[in-house]
Amino acid sequence: MQHTIVMTGASRGIGRVAAEDILRRSPDTHLLVVARGASGARLATQLGAAGGTVTYVEADLGSLGSVRVAADEIGDRLERGDLPPLRGFVGNAGMQYTNALTQGPEGFESTFTVNVLANHLFVRLLQERFTAPARIVATASDTHFGDFRHNMGMVPGPAWKSPDVLARTGAFPRPDSAAAGRTAYATSKLAVIHLVHEYARRLPAGIDAVAYNPGFVPGTGLTRNAGPLARFATRRILPVMTLTPFATSRAAAGRYLADIVLGTTEAPTGSYVDRDRTARSSEESYDERREGELWEAVERLTLACAARKGSAEVTR
Repeated sequence: MQHTIVMTGASRGIGRVAAEDILRRSPDTHLLVVARGASGARLATQLGAAGGTVTYVEADLGSLGSVRVAADEIGDRLERGDLPPLRGFVGNAGMQYTNALTQGPEGFESTFTVNVLANHLFVRLLQERFTAPARIVATASDTHFGDFRHNMGMVPGPAWKSPDVLARTGAFPRPDSAAAGRTAYATSKLAVIHLVHEYARRLPAGIDAVAYNPGFVPGTGLTRNAGPLARFATRRILPVMTLTPFATSRAAAGRYLADIVLGTTEAPTGSYVDRDRTARSSEESYDERREGELWEAVERLTLACAARKGSAEVTR
């Protein structure tokens, strides 16, 4: 039966590989990619060239207002029957900045906006549009562990604070530094896992939520805002690590993501998939009190942007 999967972060890296794999393996999928500006039309054409149905909607994930407009458009297209039933949302887009001072039009820190708030707003505005069985997949990161085994000292561990603090610029020491930007990234990925746990508790039966960790994947666009030396190392030197157990190639990471989206990898709602199998995330990530506080905060922070059509009520 034809169905729709909405996907962010499909233009490059593991998302591009996963999108191509999904279309190849699931011909009944109508893939709707979320992309910025004119790149959406180009991406849809490129992905659809090998067969399959691909359309797009424009959105700047750094702007919650833009996300709201995109989600409303998707909802309208589903209601009119222009799209087949919605069975999946893949929040794969991620951003890492060289500081913790960048902010979007709503005044929220940009890492937290793209990696946490934008996904949450999409999920909540599309929630009533899902047709069960449906699956939400959010891309997490090894960096949320905060130890050498998982990040090899390249990224500081998360530094959790009140969600209202994390959502604003300057949440970490030396906020103008690359270290602060990386800390913001690791902390945002911990928040992603917290929210997946909350989705599992709060979303209606039949809508599963899964966190996916691709591992360390050199050569993606994640460091595109870094300095020239870091970008060179990421593209030219670190890819050699994919020949070792310490890194994952883009091809493998994309295939693992497609496996989760298509249900090939067994993953009950609320689970954490480490590459190709379900595993435990960090001990810190299992904190129900913190997860509840995060839920309340992101609901409040995104409420104004969801006001046009309202955000569905969900209770424990």
